[in-house]
Amino acid sequence: MIKHSLLITCFFSFLFIAYGQIENPPEKVVIALKKKKTEVFENERGVLHVNISRKDLKRFKKNGVVHYSDFHAIGDGKTDDINAIAATHAFANENNLNVKADEGFTYYIGGKNRSAVIKTDTDFGNASFIIDDTKVQNRNTSIFLVRSSNESFKLEGLTSLKKNQKKIDVSLAQSSLITVTNSNTKHYIRYGLNQDNGADQTDIFVVDKNGNVDLDAPIIWDFDQITEATALPIDKTTLKITGGQFTTIANKAPSKYTYYSRNLVISRSNVIVDGLVHRIKGEGENGAPYRGFVSTRDCAYITIKNTILTGHKTYRTIGSAGKPVSMGSYDLSLTRSLNVTIENCSQTNDINDGAYWGLQSSNYSKNLVYDNCTFSRFDAHKGVANATIRNSTLGHMGINAIGCGTLIVENSTINGRNLINLRSDYGSTWQGEVFIKNCVFVPSGGRKPASSSLFGGTYTGKHNFGYTCYMPEKITIENLQIKDVNHPDDYQGPAIFKDFNKEMTDNSYKEEYPYIKTKEVVLKNITIASGKELIVSSNPYMFKDVKIITK
Repeated sequence: MIKHSLLITCFFSFLFIAYGQIENPPEKVVIALKKKKTEVFENERGVLHVNISRKDLKRFKKNGVVHYSDFHAIGDGKTDDINAIAATHAFANENNLNVKADEGFTYYIGGKNRSAVIKTDTDFGNASFIIDDTKVQNRNTSIFLVRSSNESFKLEGLTSLKKNQKKIDVSLAQSSLITVTNSNTKHYIRYGLNQDNGADQTDIFVVDKNGNVDLDAPIIWDFDQITEATALPIDKTTLKITGGQFTTIANKAPSKYTYYSRNLVISRSNVIVDGLVHRIKGEGENGAPYRGFVSTRDCAYITIKNTILTGHKTYRTIGSAGKPVSMGSYDLSLTRSLNVTIENCSQTNDINDGAYWGLQSSNYSKNLVYDNCTFSRFDAHKGVANATIRNSTLGHMGINAIGCGTLIVENSTINGRNLINLRSDYGSTWQGEVFIKNCVFVPSGGRKPASSSLFGGTYTGKHNFGYTCYMPEKITIENLQIKDVNHPDDYQGPAIFKDFNKEMTDNSYKEEYPYIKTKEVVLKNITIASGKELIVSSNPYMFKDVKIITK
């Protein structure tokens, strides 16, 4: 009776939340205990109700697992099952039960404004999910939201921070993820065809209950002022999501920056995604971009493994500078995420096919690892602190990165225009060291005649990005094969650095915002297929002070 009373209490709590707001969040579910059979229905206001029979309640708890069919999912690939799926997870969350998809079922998910919240282990198994984005009520409504049972809260009294600070003056119940912002300082003031006015200074890090910062993912900025600070207690247990064959029927919206987020979003720490497959079909002459079918946000200690994703077709639109641009569209997106490992993952389409956009992006993240992955690219937009790419093959968009800390590329093959491209729209900046070991670089994948530069980027010194821009302080390259056989007739040979600024050819050129150049490059065992010599740059003046050490 105590358990039943608790469930009824949950019902009234959910009921108050649902009807106490003008708009009902798509993930809210009202659960009630009834004597009659279990049923799921949506009322006239769009609120999802789940009535559980006492008999089913007892059976579900005894089994320790619930299936979507227990809440009347049809699984015929035609009937919209999102209400049943959302109801299943809502009930499982309240009763700490695992969820398992029905073997062999195909669940159709239409455009309803509904999300399923996952807080318990979920096995999608060999079931299929068809996500139809052709008629969507709300393009920002995720299909699955992997959430913590803990609630975030405002952190009072934190007014400033220093880079690499080891401790903050807080006392917490347990280790927590801290996010801080300063709305009075702008970073990442973007340059180029997608120019903008920047974003609020932001950092994210982990502290223990005594406020000690996890220095493996350190504080990377000085904060003279903090306008908002939040803490999210980190879940102590690991949540597992396994299997599942997902197919998105692509939207037919105009090709504009109206991103679709019809996806699986992870905003809980300590999560493993294992064996998921996502495909895309129905991409036509136009379409709006996607934020990432698998997306992480405000979390730490995430592993995505044995997963197959799909690159989206590249569409073009008019950027903020008023000129045509290609739109980024992703299947894997990492935002404010710490300690994320992508392991044994690949994509369904050709990693060297330029018709498809690069598969992954990240923002405000730390300690990202690719291990044994075959993707069209690695990308860090608004900075990454520490990244490792090993045992992997990257396609036509290669490695695009800005950030700080240590960037390691080892035992990998890179098919981009450059071995590493330091993104010019964010200042071609990497404040730290780069290590390249046992790698193969194939300029432009060998598909067309191409000049070869190990490090690409552009920096005029005339634009304020909101921070000082750096080239890697030290670069160490060991056992690198440069397969530059397919090159133009006037090819001088591979360069360590691309010409970052064609106007900087003598000391008459003045940078309003000085670029901090590389101090030292260490080279050991560089093999060049063309037979040409490795040069520092086609712009020797810009890199005249770089010390080259050959071992």
